[in-house]
Amino acid sequence: MSVLEVKDLHVSVETEQGTKQILKGVDLTVKQGEIHAVMGPNGSGKSTLAYSIAGHPKYHVESGSVLLDGAEVLTMSVDERARAGIFLAMQYPVEIPGVRMTDFLRTAKTAIDGEAPAIRSWIKEVNEAMKSLRMDKSFGERNVNEGFSGGEKKRHEILQLELLKPKFAVLDETDSGLDVDALKIVSEGVNRAHEANDLGVLLITHYTRILRYIKPGFVHVFVDGRIAEEGGPELAERLENEGYDRFLAPSEVA
Repeated sequence: MSVLEVKDLHVSVETEQGTKQILKGVDLTVKQGEIHAVMGPNGSGKSTLAYSIAGHPKYHVESGSVLLDGAEVLTMSVDERARAGIFLAMQYPVEIPGVRMTDFLRTAKTAIDGEAPAIRSWIKEVNEAMKSLRMDKSFGERNVNEGFSGGEKKRHEILQLELLKPKFAVLDETDSGLDVDALKIVSEGVNRAHEANDLGVLLITHYTRILRYIKPGFVHVFVDGRIAEEGGPELAERLENEGYDRFLAPSEVA
């Protein structure tokens, strides 16, 4: 069983006002097959954790480590992290003009597996995954995310997740901007990947509504760059009822 470990992670980012400390000592362990929800108010460091694990150059890791089966992830390039089994679904997926979706998916699959998938079986797998995500076949001929709606972009992220079969998926506010129908479709895709591949999930969200469809076994509340509280599904229910007020200073609540 694979394990993703975040140990005493401190991360900063450069702003116009200078260096800003965002993560201030985060410890978190996700085992393959587990679903962890990371919640918290805006600006608490949730997305910074996601992008630090994935290797975004904007974020500077000052100290700490991220280990995948004991190997230091922070020394790996972004593509090495992907090949090792780490997948990031972005909150705002980018458009890639001039690159067809089918070409993008096959190139990514080849890079991760080290060999190109067999054409016939690959086409069948792509078509089945697209059908499950209510994506028309014509999507495959479109440029990556170009002209896609917010919901279409998120479904394309989950299509990649289902086809690339990583060990761990970091989902950065995948529920943002989705209507109820799209949220259910995307959630079903995550659940399929979780069940089919024993996927470990780090689900970053501000709201609890996605947790109606993706059931976490563990919930972590981020406040000011640290984990302020941890628990099970009951913690998410309490946040649904009470919000984050009890974690914030009086001046922040007003």
